[in-house]
Amino acid sequence: MLNRSREYYQFMDRRRTVRDFSDKPVPYEIIENIIMTASTAPSGAHKQPWSFCVVSNPALKKKIRKAAEKEEYDNYNGRMPEDWLEDLQPFGTDWEKPFLEIAPYLIVIFKKPYDLVNGEKKKNYYVNESVGLAAGFLLTAIHNAGLVAVTHTPSPMNFLQSILKRPENERPFLLIPIGYPGDEVQVPDIDRKPKEDVLIHYS
Repeated sequence: MLNRSREYYQFMDRRRTVRDFSDKPVPYEIIENIIMTASTAPSGAHKQPWSFCVVSNPALKKKIRKAAEKEEYDNYNGRMPEDWLEDLQPFGTDWEKPFLEIAPYLIVIFKKPYDLVNGEKKKNYYVNESVGLAAGFLLTAIHNAGLVAVTHTPSPMNFLQSILKRPENERPFLLIPIGYPGDEVQVPDIDRKPKEDVLIHYS
C-alpha cells in the first residue's frame, strides 16, 4: 500500500497542463472510457448531476473557438483586473485559443441544478461539488491514458449551451481540450506547494 500510494503520487505529480496539441487522432473508445471513469465520482444523493459532451466535429469546434475567443478578448482587454492579468503573465496566455480547433476532442462538462423527468423538475444536491469531483476524476483518467488536457473556462460560457443545443437544465461547467501533446510542447516551469503548506495533521 505504501509503495502504491507513493508511486501514484509520483505519477500524478508528472501531470502538466498542456496548450500545445497534436491533431493526431485518438481512438474514440479511449474517450468513452475516460468519461465513464469520471462518472464514477461521488455525488450528492447519488444524483450524478452531469453531462459530458464530446465534440470532434470541425465546424462545431470552430464555432466554439470563435465564441470563446470573443469572450477571452473582452476578458484580457478590460474585464479582468490588473492583478489577475499580472498573475497570468508567467504563463504567456492570451485571448487566442487555437487549441480549441487543433485538439481532436473537446469535452464540455455540463452541470445539472435539476433533472427533468417527464417535464417535472427534480432537484439535485451539492451540484458544484459533485461536478467538480467528476472533473477531477476526468483529468486523472486523461493523464492515466497518456493524453494531455487544459482546463479552459471562458467566462461567461453560456455560448456552449447554445452551440451544443443543451436543454434548459444544463449549465456549462468546464471546457477541456484533450489529445496527444504537440511535437514541441512548452509547459510552465513551476513548482507545486510543498507538503508543509498543504497538509495539516491533527494527531
